[in-house]
Amino acid sequence: MVRTIASGVVGGIAMFIIYFIFWGTPLSALAFHRADEQASANLQAAMAQALTVNGTGVYIIPDPATAQGTILYGKGPIATVFYNSSGFPVTDSAALIGGFILALVVGILIAIALRFVAADFGSRARTAILFTTAAVLWVHIGQSVFNHAPWGYMLYLTFSDFIALGAAGLIAAKVMSPGRDVIAPLPTAH
Repeated sequence: MVRTIASGVVGGIAMFIIYFIFWGTPLSALAFHRADEQASANLQAAMAQALTVNGTGVYIIPDPATAQGTILYGKGPIATVFYNSSGFPVTDSAALIGGFILALVVGILIAIALRFVAADFGSRARTAILFTTAAVLWVHIGQSVFNHAPWGYMLYLTFSDFIALGAAGLIAAKVMSPGRDVIAPLPTAH
């Protein structure tokens, strides 16, 4: 079990580093569209005026819960806004610390799951990649399919999560495995 936990910690550290490369560096600009300074200021003022009453949350704009909202939603433009009424630093050290702890927890959970479902490196590696693929397709690509989320952003998010989670799984599978895999011979029928 010590080797399993250690493999999860190493995988979690790798996942954190990979995710930082994708989202904490200028590389993340590939995922976003940018509004110019005046448009950003106008949108920020409009959000502060219109959304402050309900505060931090995720908003569908226009809200299709009413007849008028449904008509406006069909005409467009529409937006899903992740709104935080108080703001926070662009480089938030608390988020980095929390993200590092989360990466370690996820890495350990991946390692424990791999330990229970497979016995050798090859089986663990295949399992890690298949579950990673299934998870990112459903969770991220599903947003574009079901909710019309922007494909460019969701593909970048999918790719970054696939690389980070896949690396964590492969590293955990490798560290967890002994120096060489032992394959037990198949029993023979007499």
